[in-house]
Parts: sequence; C-alpha cells; structure tokens
Amino acid sequence: MLPDRLGPSYLLFLLILTAIAPRPAAAESVRNFRLTWAVEKTGPVNTEVSGRVTNDARVDAIDVYVTVEGLDDKGKVLARGLTHVSSLIRSSETATFTAKVPVVPGIQSYRALVSSFRFGLGGTSQSP
Repeated sequence: MLPDRLGPSYLLFLLILTAIAPRPAAAESVRNFRLTWAVEKTGPVNTEVSGRVTNDARVDAIDVYVTVEGLDDKGKVLARGLTHVSSLIRSSETATFTAKVPVVPGIQSYRALVSSFRFGLGGTSQSP
C-alpha cells in the first residue's frame, strides 16, 4: 500500500503516463483509409481483385495489408485473400493492390478491407 502523501502523486503520474503513451492503431482507425476495388479476372483457381487504398489520416501508414473476402448471398465469408499493399503510404497518398482469392462455389460478391497497418513517421529508418 502507498503512503497517503504518495498516493495522489502516483495517481497523477499514472494519468499522465496513460495520456502520453503511444497507442496501437485501433479498429476505428481503419476509417482513415478509402478503398476502391474491382474484380479483374477469374481463373480456374483464383479470382484477382485489384484496387486502391488512400490514406486519409494525418500521419503515414506503415506496413499496410488488405484482405479481400469472397462472400455468399447472405454475407458469409467463403474465401479470403491477403496482400501486402505497401511498406509506406504517406498521408493523403494512394497505393494500388492486387489480391488473389481462391475460387469457391457460391461466391456472390467481394469485400476489401484494410486488415493490418500501423501509423507512424515515415521516411525514418531505425536499425537495432
């Protein structure tokens, strides 16, 4: 237990630390991206879906991945394709992608979403 004189100071320290601590990109941060996509071609094994990702955030997006899902008529995911879009998409810039989704009977539509990224300062590199 903390002494009474240390308690309020300790709580203030924790409050400040919580306020300034870096936070991972939350799911709601995905709203900072705009995606457009279209089915380019379908073969016997894969369907290629190509599109563009625009970073609408005020900071650079690093290691951006997109997942394209093949959906049935009820919205159930039948197949997925994952692709790395770019190591860096600067604020207000756009990058293109192509994802391959396995051909599965029953796919009626496709949905693309940014499935992984982090925000940070681009243009700087760090080595261990």
